[in-house]
Amino acid sequence: MSLHIEIEKMGTTLAVRLAGELDHHTAEMVRTRVDSEFEHGTSKNLILSLERLDFMDSSGLGVILGRYKQVSQLGGKMAICSVQGSIRKLFELSGIHKILPLYETESGALSEMGEA
Repeated sequence: MSLHIEIEKMGTTLAVRLAGELDHHTAEMVRTRVDSEFEHGTSKNLILSLERLDFMDSSGLGVILGRYKQVSQLGGKMAICSVQGSIRKLFELSGIHKILPLYETESGALSEMGEA
């Protein structure tokens, strides 16, 4: 399976919606797309919406933590929303849920960013 990336700018927040599999085959694509958006735009906050993400491995965790570092250096906030089943379990096992806030919905995350 592949990965589909949808990106939407909302004020200073970049919403990135992922569908499919985030693994060692697709991690670089996510890294490149998100980094490019931050380099060429006015965004400083990031929301990752994982509602349609079916699979993620440690490469995906690395991409997420790298973007968290990038957003923090810009003085922004980052949140993850709509995390499903096995991916939520991966976040709990890795401890990432202690670093990044998890929201049930994208609108909840947007409210936290002050964009809704």
